[in-house]
This record gives sequence, C-alpha cells and structure tokens, in this order.
Amino acid sequence: MKILVVDDQQLERRLIEKTLTRLGYEVVTADGGEAAWRLIQKEQIRFVITDWNMPGLDGVQLTQKIRSSELSGYVYVILVTSNDRSDEIVEGLYSGADDYVTKPFNPAELEARVAVGERVLTLEDNLVRAKNQLEKLAMVDSLTGLMNRRAIYKFTRGELERARRIADPISVIFLDIDKFKHINDTYGHLVGDEALKLMAQIIRKRSRTYDGVGRWAGDEFLVVMPGANQPDVRKAAERILKGVADTPLVLPNNDTVQLRASAGIATLQKMTNSPTLLDDLIQAADEALYRSKSLGGNQVEENSL
Repeated sequence: MKILVVDDQQLERRLIEKTLTRLGYEVVTADGGEAAWRLIQKEQIRFVITDWNMPGLDGVQLTQKIRSSELSGYVYVILVTSNDRSDEIVEGLYSGADDYVTKPFNPAELEARVAVGERVLTLEDNLVRAKNQLEKLAMVDSLTGLMNRRAIYKFTRGELERARRIADPISVIFLDIDKFKHINDTYGHLVGDEALKLMAQIIRKRSRTYDGVGRWAGDEFLVVMPGANQPDVRKAAERILKGVADTPLVLPNNDTVQLRASAGIATLQKMTNSPTLLDDLIQAADEALYRSKSLGGNQVEENSL
C-alpha cells in the first residue's frame, strides 16, 4: 500500500518514512499541504499521514479538501499533532480525519494505527467489489449471461437518445425459439434451458460487438442495432436464424434436437421527441415477430416507423 507522508519539517518526514518503509509500505512524501493535494489528485493515494501545523494549507485544511472532493476511492487520513488536548483532537476528527498520532510518536503506536487504517480500506474495497457484483447481477440474466430485460431496455433507451442526437437510424430484432413449449414438454426443462443458452450463444456470436443483446422474457430475445437500417437488420436477423438452424442442440445421450427460430424486426429511420417512442419500436418488432410465428416460423417479418 502507498502512504503519503506530509510534513514541512524534513526530519519529521524522515522519521515517519523510515518507520513505514521498515514495515513494508511504499512511501511518498510532500513538504506541505499544497504539494500533497497535487499528489493526491495525480496519483492513486488512499492513505495520508499529515502534520497538523504547516504553513499554507495545514493538515486540517488538507483533510477537509480531501473530504469535499470526489476522489475515486476513500482516503484514510491520520493527523499528526504536537497537541494532546482533547478539544483540539476532537476538532481534527470533526474535520474528517480518521485517526491521530501525537508527537513525539511511538513507532509501535504508529504501526498499530496504520494497521487499523489498512483494515478499514480493505473493508471499503471489499464492500465496493460486493456492490459492483450485485449491480452486475441485477443487470445480467443468470441463465444465458446476456443482459436481462431491465438492462436491455436501459441500453435501448440510451441508444435511442444517441440516435436522436446524431440523426442515425436504429433497429431492433425480436426473436424466439419455434415450438419451445414442445421442447420443454418432450425433453424436460433442463434441455429447454440448454436450448436457451445455445440460442443466446448464437445470437451473440452473430451480432456486432457493439449491438445490445438481451433476454426479454421466456424464450424471447432482443437485439438492438444502433445505426442499422432496414436492409442491415434483415440481413442480421437472417444470419441469426441460419445460425440456429445450422447448430443442433446436443443432448446428454448424444442425440440432437434441431432448433428453429422466428424473428421480427423494426427500424426507426426518422427520430421524433415522442416519449413513447421506445415502447413503440419494441412493440413494432414484437408485432412483426407475431406475424412470423403465425406464418409458420423460421422466417423474418418486418415493421418500420
């Protein structure tokens, strides 16, 4: 861990630096609050040990600056002071400092207080990772690994706004597996799940890297294609259906199930400011998919707005 030591007195800096280096920490130093603040903004520093009384920006002011800024992670601050009066210590802690050490400091005490700070930062990092993981899980379909309905809807809304700003077309593909209920009834829901996972893999493989691909509901999938016009989206949908037809589902006993899929596509060429435009686009593709199914499936039908 990198620790920034701030003190206008070189001897004081060297004493703390020597103690921390012996403990295995990477140490950087600054001779005042202004220099320290420049370092904090420039480098990834999560731990600061700063003297209280310094000319210019003192330790308390530096701490307040850290707390009022939007840094990438929490910065743990220990104030070093020659004052041991409780009212001044309380003032330092209220400024945002996490802990304090009085001069002359005991190396063992400094080591213990730094260890506490390191545990706090480790806990904070673990909480951030857990939060990010939960956010990711909330946006991912657990079976297929694609975006779930909430995430693909959010993606589509963002791409629609971008298309409006740059006057680009946007297209969507609605797909589902033909006779999926028959697969579940004949082979069981575990095989049905494998069919969904295979379908997801094919759609992802045959879509552009910047397309949005998500599971909408059940065996329905949605592909969002920014910048794609009607001919582009039709070719993409046909490419996916061919991939489904060419990739049989292999069962545990090595038998195979031939999958087929249907697609409905919709393209928005002219942007408007209608608040229901996103739902209109998805509804148009859904209606096209319904026509494709009613015509026997394994084909592409289209709508345009």
